[in-house]
Amino acid sequence: MRDLTPGNFDSPPFQLGGSLQYDFSPDSTELAFDSNHDRDLASSTNSDVWIVSLSGNQPSRNITASNPAFDGHPKYSPDGKYIAYQMQKQPGYESDLFRLAIYDRSTGASRVLTESFRNWVDAFQWASDSKSLYFGAPLEGDNPIFRVTLDSGSGSIQQVLVDRTIDSFQLSPDNRRIIYTRRAVSDPVEIFAVDLADGKSSTPQRLSQFNDVVANEVDLRPAERMWVKGADGAKIEVFIVKPHNFDPSKKYPLILNVHGGPQFQWQDSFRGDWQVYPGAGYVVAFANPHGSTGYGQDFTAEISGDHGGKVFEDLMKVTDELIKLPYVDPDRTGAMGWSYGGYMMDWFEGHTTRFKAIASMMGVFDLRSMYGATEELWFPTWDYKGQPWNSDQYEKFSPSYFVKNYKTPCLVISGERDYRVPYTQSLQMFTSLQEMNVPSKLIIYSNAGHWPSWYEMALYYTAHLEWFHQYLGGDAPPWTSEQFLRNAVFDKETGQRIK
Repeated sequence: MRDLTPGNFDSPPFQLGGSLQYDFSPDSTELAFDSNHDRDLASSTNSDVWIVSLSGNQPSRNITASNPAFDGHPKYSPDGKYIAYQMQKQPGYESDLFRLAIYDRSTGASRVLTESFRNWVDAFQWASDSKSLYFGAPLEGDNPIFRVTLDSGSGSIQQVLVDRTIDSFQLSPDNRRIIYTRRAVSDPVEIFAVDLADGKSSTPQRLSQFNDVVANEVDLRPAERMWVKGADGAKIEVFIVKPHNFDPSKKYPLILNVHGGPQFQWQDSFRGDWQVYPGAGYVVAFANPHGSTGYGQDFTAEISGDHGGKVFEDLMKVTDELIKLPYVDPDRTGAMGWSYGGYMMDWFEGHTTRFKAIASMMGVFDLRSMYGATEELWFPTWDYKGQPWNSDQYEKFSPSYFVKNYKTPCLVISGERDYRVPYTQSLQMFTSLQEMNVPSKLIIYSNAGHWPSWYEMALYYTAHLEWFHQYLGGDAPPWTSEQFLRNAVFDKETGQRIK
């Protein structure tokens, strides 16, 4: 047995999902892998692609050392001539444009294929002839597949397939078919296929029926889209899901859900939130304000240094338009958000009283103490333009400086094992609400991190439905959160809830 990646480094680094961070050459003589060898990993986004021979004892070699920003997810071309990989150009900025680059194994030269493509390159696949690559990318609430060729200096890019949210895909050996997993707000994930001809795709063919039982049992509602003029006249895309068994003659309470990231996009994709709340009689709306991906890198970058600015203005203008809808009750509106969305809920508390109830999950409350506790120092350093001792952003955009304005009833949820946004942020938020005599409730998961597990989500949804029912008048959950906890069954060995 031989250690191919010696040293006190994570090779490949920790990740929560996505593409592999290593690959073997087609002839099995070489391994490429991601690793960050910088001293202070909390402040560095400088992952590099390393290669190591599988014969002999030669040390690994960094093939992207000239780039001080992110490089990763290597994939050898089928003919073995190239290694394709994702890369960024701005050190310390995790939301810089993700580009697709190739490394020529014979010359050692690298070049970017997608510089003209101003949205993030996600998962990618080589064509079997090694002359082109296919990749996914966020684009205005969808996740299409694109093709880029190697036959020009900057690459020739063509969109080949749009089908709501495509989570993963695989090319057939002859490059004539794409097999992919697809979902939409009203459609749980299934496997589809399309045939390709002249770079264009045929009508998608569904290959699986894994989730038909659920889809046929519940009145799953699709998302409707509208565009709203936001800050600086920008076009803001909004998704709306009407309640199950919708009656156009009725008026329903509204819940606005703000996404995390904040450099992320809500997509037309199946997700619990988009059916749980409509199933309880709520209109659910979710928007992609400034900072979202899928609308060009310039739009994404505008949130950095402006966390409580244009985004807040966007969301207020979105709410203005939503309450004009004939089926929305303007006097029963609520808001919720997770991570950055939780931050925005804490910001809402200090800057508007238009909502009747708010739910803040894993939210940032005090930027100064957040900086000293998070495991990702590169994020606040870039997005707040420095450290607390040299940037006024930590006061200007910290919800903790506006507690005197808190009035809206607020549910606060976090997890003790959250190292991204430490749960003490939620403790501070709840303490402030209590001190201001604002109706509030706190739930802290003892074992949850920044993303609760599926069994913890049952309590999560129960608590939300209970909270919004109290203040917005939607349907009550079948049990209270206290009943849920009393009747939950735990595995004695692991401590995990199993019922």
